[in-house]
Amino acid sequence: MLLRPAEVPVARWGWLPLLTGVAVATGLSRAAGVDTALKWPNDLLVTVGGEERKAGGILAERAGDDGVVIGVGINVSLRADELPVPGAGSLALAGAVSTDRDPLLRAVLRSLEDWYGRWRAASGDPGPSGLQETYAAGCATLGRTVRAELPGDRHLVGEAVAVDADGRLILATDSGLQEPVGAGDIIHLRAG
Repeated sequence: MLLRPAEVPVARWGWLPLLTGVAVATGLSRAAGVDTALKWPNDLLVTVGGEERKAGGILAERAGDDGVVIGVGINVSLRADELPVPGAGSLALAGAVSTDRDPLLRAVLRSLEDWYGRWRAASGDPGPSGLQETYAAGCATLGRTVRAELPGDRHLVGEAVAVDADGRLILATDSGLQEPVGAGDIIHLRAG
């Protein structure tokens, strides 16, 4: 999808992948009847056999001066023997009531239209649009101990405590600091 949010300051465009995650999770929950969660910043999780599995992902890339291209990939009907990696899942494996792509796509696009409209009407402000609160409510990363694999072969371990107004994940580290993470791969660590 190509989005051109001209009325939104560019500094707030970083919310677009998170907005898309909320829209996809909401649309799929309605159309497929599957509980979904978000892994910061851009993964869609489902539960398969009591275990969280990645069933989709979102990529966003700047397109010129005035646009952002958003790509969404969702594992819809893959069987266990077809999964690309052991930690993957699909809507079918999570017990979806429907894997018909037409209604699934329609539900996702309707949800995206709704969330994108709210966000634009609030000039991209995630608070008044309800986006920040809704993202936090559906984010499986919050409240967990995670490792952030950061650019430059660095990493940071801490409890994910919030998503700030800029869409960054805030980690509370053992040293008592709260560190914002704006980019990186987040790994959910198992307790104990």
